[in-house]
Amino acid sequence: QRPLQMVPTGDGRLTPATLDSCDVFPLFPMSPATPTAEWPETALQLMAARRTILPKRLVAPGPDAAQLHQLFTAAATAPDHDQVQPWRFVVIPDSARASLADVFGQALRDRDALATDAQVEQAREKAFRAPLLLLLVVDGTKGDPAVDVVERMVSAGAAVQSLLLMATAQGFGSALTSGKALKADSFRRAFALADGEFAPCFISIGTVSAAKPGKPRPEPSAFVSTWGT
Repeated sequence: QRPLQMVPTGDGRLTPATLDSCDVFPLFPMSPATPTAEWPETALQLMAARRTILPKRLVAPGPDAAQLHQLFTAAATAPDHDQVQPWRFVVIPDSARASLADVFGQALRDRDALATDAQVEQAREKAFRAPLLLLLVVDGTKGDPAVDVVERMVSAGAAVQSLLLMATAQGFGSALTSGKALKADSFRRAFALADGEFAPCFISIGTVSAAKPGKPRPEPSAFVSTWGT
């Protein structure tokens, strides 16, 4: 795997030198550390701090090259059956946002021939939100065919959560967004998704410009039961 090369965007930030939907960012194994008494409380504070911030409220600056490296290193800690890496991330740099807007607009017209110009423009505008935009791609066929696709999705979800927690630790806001466009044939062609691959969501990361109070999190009693009682 080749190293991630970064180039300046002209506004002081860095972006990957190439946009290749088949790129897989290098994984950097870390030696296990010895837990300390502070770890549980620190981890819980970090997890509690993570909130979904709408992409339209995420502004520059976004992660720099070193922080981007940390984000993907965090994602690499996700559990992965036999280390087949059934998921990957595609970075959408500023230079490709207009092309993504075209993809969003075409996807809307493909599913709704009566879409108005205003609706198409609204779909296109979403491509320009948040300074860092990633697409999650999952390969439902990679590895042992006996392993259910659900396990691959669990691994991908763990990778995304680890990445979001690292973004929170770096001081950024984040959000996951999906929609019908990700299932359009024109979208799949644009990102050269192979048979068996699908894109569950985009990940937006940036500096929080405004945030609403977070919704209360459920108590463990609301989602935990004991079998056999």
